[in-house]
Amino acid sequence: MVNIKLPSHIDQLRSSLRRFVDEHMPREEAARWDKENTFPRDVFDKLSALGVMGSTIPEEYGGSGRDILATLVTIEELSKRSLAVSVPYIMAACYAGMNVLECGSPRQKAELLPLVAAGKMLFAYGWTEADTGADLASVKTKGTIAGDHIVINGAKRFCSGAEICDYIYALVRTGDQAARYENLSVVLISPKLPGVEIRPIDSMGMKGARTTDVTFIDVKVPVEMIVGEASGINRGWSMLTSAGLDVEKLEVAAIALGIAEAACDDAWDYSQQRTQFGRTISTFQSLRHQLADMRTQLHAARLVTYHAAHRADADRPDRVETSMTKLFVTETARKVVLDAQTILGAYGYVRDFDLERYVRDVLLMPIIGGSSAVQRNNIANWLGLAR
Repeated sequence: MVNIKLPSHIDQLRSSLRRFVDEHMPREEAARWDKENTFPRDVFDKLSALGVMGSTIPEEYGGSGRDILATLVTIEELSKRSLAVSVPYIMAACYAGMNVLECGSPRQKAELLPLVAAGKMLFAYGWTEADTGADLASVKTKGTIAGDHIVINGAKRFCSGAEICDYIYALVRTGDQAARYENLSVVLISPKLPGVEIRPIDSMGMKGARTTDVTFIDVKVPVEMIVGEASGINRGWSMLTSAGLDVEKLEVAAIALGIAEAACDDAWDYSQQRTQFGRTISTFQSLRHQLADMRTQLHAARLVTYHAAHRADADRPDRVETSMTKLFVTETARKVVLDAQTILGAYGYVRDFDLERYVRDVLLMPIIGGSSAVQRNNIANWLGLAR
């Protein structure tokens, strides 16, 4: 049986985050961050002071204890206003916190997790390459161990947040290319090291933690920065497919949910203010039905997301369910946002209105974290559909 009653601390967290957003993330600032493609570090530091960065970190490392539902609610509420804050939050709490906790060595956990909990440690994912998207086992970036260093050569594409991160969480080939899954390792690479070159990619949305191309030319990284240290060499694939990968799908779903909720709220309010033919457009039945459908779709998306989070918190993550959640929520969010744009008409197409940004941002959600096509394939395969 599914229990949809949320714990009281989630309601308190949501209220606290909404006050924070109102005070420190006003609409005009969110629009500016988007226009200038800038990361508001000062706002992020204030967010860290709320303690939310520690929602994936055990208390022994300075966190508040692993709470996936709280993490997703934080992503959802921040994404309603700006991805320039919600995505860096993910880079800290999820990319850094969850991966170090699951895959790091005891020394790495002791050194890095307290920094994550304090909001002083962000990771950017360096997984995909120009010719490698979903097929990550085909990465060509090489890591060659030479004494007490591992030397990195290669290039990563769509490395979002590389300019603002402390480490790039990079998947590299540490053996023969033909071995595919056996010869992969994950290395923490500081973007400030000699030989690291970062070039921004001008993308449509998700401003603030902009995506980049990153090139590594004879970058010397201390071997202790291999995730897991000595025991982590050639274990990169198992790290990549750990429970954290399932939660990453939920992170994207939470972003999409927040964007769509904001778009629906704006369309709802607009319909009660916009007057045509002598009455507000909210009185027209076709539009009322459309808004009712949008609210219903968002309700279903929220329940699916929270249920998947509940299973993850109970250490019962289900890869089929997380794929279903990512697929359903991101596709639903895209539809809701585009419907909201239709309700605003021409105003939903101009940059003076936030809805134009919501459209640009939500179009990315069915793509990142495993595309909708990948999720559909996985669902069919994992449920045993005959090929």
